[in-house]
Amino acid sequence: MLLTGLILFGSFVVLMAIGVPIAFAIGGAAALAFLTIMSPGQSLFIVAQQMMSGLDSFTLLAIPFFILAGNIMNSGGLARRLVDFARVLAGPLPGSLLHVNVIANMLFGSLSGSAVASAAAVGGVMAPIQKKEGYDPALSAAVNITSCPTGLLIPPSNTFIVYSLITGGTSIGALFLAGYLPGILMGLGIMLVAGILARRRGYAAAVRPSLAAIRGATVNAILPLGLIVVIMGGIIGGAFTAAEASGIAVLYTLFLALVWYREIGIRDLPRILIESAQTTAIVLMMIGASIAMSRVMAFAQIPQSIAETMLTISDNPTVILLIIMAVLLIVGTFMDMTPALLIFTPIFLPVVKVIGIDPVHFGVIMTFNLCIGICTPPVGSALFVGCSVGGVPITQVIRPLLPFFAAMIVTSLIVTFVPWLSLALPGYFLGP
Repeated sequence: MLLTGLILFGSFVVLMAIGVPIAFAIGGAAALAFLTIMSPGQSLFIVAQQMMSGLDSFTLLAIPFFILAGNIMNSGGLARRLVDFARVLAGPLPGSLLHVNVIANMLFGSLSGSAVASAAAVGGVMAPIQKKEGYDPALSAAVNITSCPTGLLIPPSNTFIVYSLITGGTSIGALFLAGYLPGILMGLGIMLVAGILARRRGYAAAVRPSLAAIRGATVNAILPLGLIVVIMGGIIGGAFTAAEASGIAVLYTLFLALVWYREIGIRDLPRILIESAQTTAIVLMMIGASIAMSRVMAFAQIPQSIAETMLTISDNPTVILLIIMAVLLIVGTFMDMTPALLIFTPIFLPVVKVIGIDPVHFGVIMTFNLCIGICTPPVGSALFVGCSVGGVPITQVIRPLLPFFAAMIVTSLIVTFVPWLSLALPGYFLGP
């Protein structure tokens, strides 16, 4: 069993180091690890079988549909309407355009479920406006980069769907509800830092909007924001499952973009469908390969061994959670969220169950800490997209990012050690 574990992780590190795409590195490492117990032909067959059986889940249908809904929103002008609504909310604050960026990312991210899509859509709208108003492009990009992950916590979130699958059926409705307060807290932490920096740099508040402007922006945002009510209301009320909600989200956003706002036409649909299929293929390939790796770890009893080792170090819940947070922060800088979630959830979940951590709360802890990694080099997807739409090189944005990273880590600690933030809403709406 020890040899299987060493080959699994050793080959994975080597394959990643030589530049093999992460899905193939995971699948290849799983195949090599299976060689310790079976022939080469059987090893490849088992990996392929595990990948296919792992993806044979009705719950996973939610992922391609939410991706499609997010792409329709991105192309359908919904981001611009949410930015206008955010400008009404953040107008009186110093450095108002920075706060607009954060609020718009929270709104758009919660609707699209994608941090990268949010960074691209909201950043693409905000960057020219901020530059025209004299904002530092590097600071603006840093705000956009660090606020877009709020959409991974505020539902609907594909990350929570994946976590539910790994844990064997943790309630997706409970996970969605659990993400609201932590996601809002992350956004408020970013806004606090942005406000302090805005005061130091002398960025003034925007002119207070008129009642007519407030009314117009609110009316324009009602229908896009109605998607949250439809999805969460249906899931909480038991009208439909998360997978069914994703299909409804596609129909809702398609109606808004194609019929109501007419921002896209029939000719745009093939492009949107192809882009969504490409993204879905990447995500599901990583999920399938990671499930195969999880099967190897289960066979080699790696999660149980790590759990026993961690509990011999300390049985203090605080110490164990700090160790897990540190590992996740490090892993998040080198690995995409989905495979990291699939690989490390089976390792850490047995540990946190022993110390009495609720699986719903732990799902929020995992997601919160790993989403920080998408903002950091060397592989942070939000970092690259945010710099691209902001028109600034990565080297210039690293320094402005540091105080926002500090805010994200502090809010992560609060979420980790104040379980009420994650469990209050699920407890209220769904019961104990």
